[in-house]
Amino acid sequence: MNGLTIPTVLALAFMVGCAARPNKLGGTAGTLAELRNVRPDVQDVKVEQGLDQAMLQYRRFLEDAPVNAMTPEAMRRLADLQLEKQFGIRTRNVKPREMPAPQPARVLAGAAGGTPNPSAALRESDQDFERRTTAEAGIVAGSNADASPADAVRGDPKGPLEAIALYDRLLNEYPGYEQRDKVLYQEARAYDELGRTEEAIATMERLIGENPHSEHFDEVQFRRGEYFFTRRRFHDAETAYSGIISLGTRSSYYELALYKLGWTLYKQEFYEEALQKYVALLDYKVSIGYDFDRTHDEDDDRRVADTFRVISLSFSNLGGPETIQEDFSKFGNRSYEDRIYSNLGEHYLSKLRYDDAAKTYKAFIALYPFHRAAPRFSMRVIETFTQGGFPKLVLESKREFASKYGLKSEYWRHFKPEQSPEVQAYLKTNLKDLATHYHAQYQDANEADEKLTNYREASRWYGAYLDSFPTEADSAPVNYRLADLLLENKDFGEAAKQYERTAYGYAPHPQSAAAGYAAIFAYREQLKLAGKEQQDAVKRDTVASSLKFADAFPQDEHAAAVLGAAADDMYEMKNYKAAVEADQRVIDKYPGADAAIR
Repeated sequence: MNGLTIPTVLALAFMVGCAARPNKLGGTAGTLAELRNVRPDVQDVKVEQGLDQAMLQYRRFLEDAPVNAMTPEAMRRLADLQLEKQFGIRTRNVKPREMPAPQPARVLAGAAGGTPNPSAALRESDQDFERRTTAEAGIVAGSNADASPADAVRGDPKGPLEAIALYDRLLNEYPGYEQRDKVLYQEARAYDELGRTEEAIATMERLIGENPHSEHFDEVQFRRGEYFFTRRRFHDAETAYSGIISLGTRSSYYELALYKLGWTLYKQEFYEEALQKYVALLDYKVSIGYDFDRTHDEDDDRRVADTFRVISLSFSNLGGPETIQEDFSKFGNRSYEDRIYSNLGEHYLSKLRYDDAAKTYKAFIALYPFHRAAPRFSMRVIETFTQGGFPKLVLESKREFASKYGLKSEYWRHFKPEQSPEVQAYLKTNLKDLATHYHAQYQDANEADEKLTNYREASRWYGAYLDSFPTEADSAPVNYRLADLLLENKDFGEAAKQYERTAYGYAPHPQSAAAGYAAIFAYREQLKLAGKEQQDAVKRDTVASSLKFADAFPQDEHAAAVLGAAADDMYEMKNYKAAVEADQRVIDKYPGADAAIR
């Protein structure tokens, strides 16, 4: 071991004896009498001979040098080195051992990005989750982070036992030693590494009793808390964890102590009190700049995810989403409430409690209708009922989504639609699903009693799609279906207008010509039903649509017939000049047309 340091006065002590005896550090040693006159020097020097050599020198000092102010320090350091040799123990920079991560979750069907997040760790059962997160968290020493206690115990326990004896002797013979807390701390760890847990805990009790301001106070309290928790002595564990929290955020154990204190209260079925600790933990994370939307250190992200999950368990035990609102009305609103509702909903969904899951999502929407995450909660309601196999509830939920988040709705006065492409995409699909559903219902002979209602609903949702997405690539096909619906319902005039819009209101598309021809057909069907006073107006619309079709689609197979029929209409209307021009176009452009058309 390189870089080990000891005080200069001890290095001198290693050289006692014959004045001519070589000093392993160079030079010669003085006599014991001379040593008595040496003023203790606490400056450190480097010793490169290694750990065993250092231990040997400490022993020689204790054996050869008279008792002086450095004796207890030499005893402590020798004992520390014996522990370090056996266990690799360091006395600084220890940290709690994090729990292992659960298996990655299976993403539920229909999962949407953002909040809610159905990929929470729901593959892990509640029982496994509780076992993992409440397991005793060991303390990882800086130089021995990869070694297990079992590996250490396999070695010769003689060194650690000698160290414990040295610690006991030091404590007994030097009751005023100013670093007693360090001695007790190391002795407790020695007992712990040897598996003598009860003696370790007794030593820890002595440490916090004698030295409540020790630098090791929080770590020792955490060890005590873990000891009591795993033995279901929850009241004692609560006291130990609370002792750490009383130190505030300056303790490196503060965050984990809050988490374990929450579990301690949870295990006693004090769910409200447990929730207060979990909320305090999340508040602390927010206060130090933790962003729930970003990826952080694996241990950090795991503990946050575990915290949200145990919060879900707590609220589930308290009664569900209603209690969330009640509690936050007492705690005050939080920026991460959406995640609390989301995780509770996913908790219920993992239990196949579809109604409770949907109620949870709806509760958030009702409370925060203009929250950025509200549409995703509404999407999750639809997905929940779809997964559960409730078609009527799926339909109702889709109608509600389309009403709340259509692009002309109140919601979009608070946000820019282009900033939520996933919501827009879902809305498009949703509107088309609704229109198609009601159109099919309208055509179903078994639904004859609801024919008018289904017609109105189909018209509504086709129209809502075209209002929200007038220039999308699939707007023209949707417009075509709306026109077909109107034609089927014998609303010929409006059908003709929608066919014309489909034919000429969009960039050229595969259905343009067919829509243009369908518009003429619809006008001619309207002409059959029009009263005498309406005949001329309908006929003019028919001729105008026919001429527009012939201009736009001169190569279409119907172009000659459409133009010829328009010429006939104009003769009847005594518009002879226009009729002759139309006939001439037929002759010139379509010489191969049927004689009847020409």
